Amino acid sequence: MADPLFAGRLALVTGASRGIGAATAEALAAAGAHVVLTGRTAGGLEEVEARIHEAGGTATIAPLDLVEGDSIARLAEAIGQRWPALDILVLNAGTLGTLTPVTAIDGQEFNRLLTLNLLANQALLANFDRLLKASPAARVIALTSSVGARPRAYWGAYGASKAALETLVLSYADEVANIAPIRVAIVDPGATATRMRAAAFPGEDPKTIKPPAAVAAAIVRLLDTDFETGHRIRVEA
Repeated sequence: MADPLFAGRLALVTGASRGIGAATAEALAAAGAHVVLTGRTAGGLEEVEARIHEAGGTATIAPLDLVEGDSIARLAEAIGQRWPALDILVLNAGTLGTLTPVTAIDGQEFNRLLTLNLLANQALLANFDRLLKASPAARVIALTSSVGARPRAYWGAYGASKAALETLVLSYADEVANIAPIRVAIVDPGATATRMRAAAFPGEDPKTIKPPAAVAAAIVRLLDTDFETGHRIRVEA
């Protein structure tokens, strides 16, 4: 490998079939980590895995729906049977939902959004806690959005899920700070050319904003530092 920065480390990236998740998985693999790719789209995961292997990296795909039954518990059990620890957990999977006034939010859709954007991440932390604590220097990266901290009209559902996610992961960071070498950071990707961004801003030219690879590179750079738990970055370019 050209850059064995994370050689011997195991990373798990959710929502890894496309966009920021796929780019982050490829960047971590290029830096030497073995990456477990999760997502609902098996074909997309296979394409990412193929690119990783072609570049000389290693990866394992685990197609699953994070909100389906005990899928996360089964994933954690399978990984725990094969590897002794999880070194990097990237909480990237999420859904935008419909941009609409708070008074018009559909209850069923809001429930599905919270289940993926919030509850699934709690389940990931709960089920992988043992493997994270088994790592000599585990790192958890949670992807957020500016609307989680600065509310914006029509973004109430998505923003609320991100605000809650930040509280959740930072609470976890505080809980484990004195008992395990786990550090948590929050990454706001900013304007990035993803499918979610295109859905939110359909008239925007994706060539005018940064590609997912720029966010992935920022995450790798962050992981290469001895950041304090609770650290937050926004990727501007």
